Amino acid sequence: MHRPLPALRLTGAEVLRDGRMRPGTIGLAEGRLTDRPLPEVDLSGYLILPGIVDLHGDAFERHIAPRPSAPFPLESGLIATDRDAAANGVTTAWMAQSWSWEGGHRGPDFARRVMRALDACRPRMLTDLRVQIRCETHTTETADRLLETIATHGIDYVVFNNHLEDVLAAASTRPGTFAEWAARAGRTPEAHLEVIAAARRQTREVPRYLCRLAERFDALGVTYGSHDDTDGETRERFSMIGAKICEFPTSRAAAALAHAVGDPVLMGAPNIVRGASQAGNIAAMDLVADGLCDALVSDYHYPALAAAAFRLADAGVMDLAGAWAMISTTPARILRLADRGRLESGLRADLTVIHRETRAIEATISGGRIAHLSGEAALRFLGAADRAAIAAE
Repeated sequence: MHRPLPALRLTGAEVLRDGRMRPGTIGLAEGRLTDRPLPEVDLSGYLILPGIVDLHGDAFERHIAPRPSAPFPLESGLIATDRDAAANGVTTAWMAQSWSWEGGHRGPDFARRVMRALDACRPRMLTDLRVQIRCETHTTETADRLLETIATHGIDYVVFNNHLEDVLAAASTRPGTFAEWAARAGRTPEAHLEVIAAARRQTREVPRYLCRLAERFDALGVTYGSHDDTDGETRERFSMIGAKICEFPTSRAAAALAHAVGDPVLMGAPNIVRGASQAGNIAAMDLVADGLCDALVSDYHYPALAAAAFRLADAGVMDLAGAWAMISTTPARILRLADRGRLESGLRADLTVIHRETRAIEATISGGRIAHLSGEAALRFLGAADRAAIAAE
């Protein structure tokens, strides 16, 4: 187990509190934020912001299998993911693990292995790392197993998606890519096509399947939504069964429908940083500027989260406080985490320390524990900790 920092007070920095950046101080004691007078750490020249809450990321896949033919032990990959998240200011993160007819690393068997590995290595984690299940809609025969898995591992977030037709189309338009997907699942292209055909035969059963899952999710307290909604009609269908989160809508119509009915819209931070979707879908910056995006997620790259907040501020789309809320306060609210996402006394001590000039993340505190420490900030924290230890003697 990792011990929390000694009780300290961070002074001299600009702090994001109550929706605005301003000079201030903030204390840390026993894993919580506090206003008590405590030994001080001078963080002049730094910004102190709430720890990032990332609702969807699949960067963990690269840590588990840096190359498709070179997988590493799950536990080491998950620990590496934890450290990657921490180095980029993330204190709470959901890893988007598929539950799909595709099999291989996207199949139910592998998903359960990931969850067991995460349970086993959780005591070694520095951040609050969780699993989000990306459930393909055409997996009707797995209902009981899925629900048992969710209950056993305490899964609190599920999104539905249907990539069946996209994968089928790739068989004729991108045969090389399709062959790679089949190989990753341990199949020939012909065998993969047979699996797709079997999945398509479930189409009539899918609506009842999703409704059954939605009913159980409500009883279990699971938050759920949908992924890659292509249009307003698709988003409306998911919203009507309670799948309220609209994750990565591929069209403005889908995002607009979600906004109209009060469903939160999530977009990828890399889309903001790069200025476009890597898949050729709608630009996230446009949705944010038009008030049609509520939160940003890492998607496939943790560094993009903080970078996206600064890019929004630099572009004048919103101030830094508002942009940072899209990766901290709002995601925490969407997943009903009342103890984080804000810097308020009594809440969990999750925060990110950023050098004002270089914008480098030099410290990440997660649950009052050091998850990442570097640069000049490291020297200041270590000096304060030494002084606190001497005073305690």
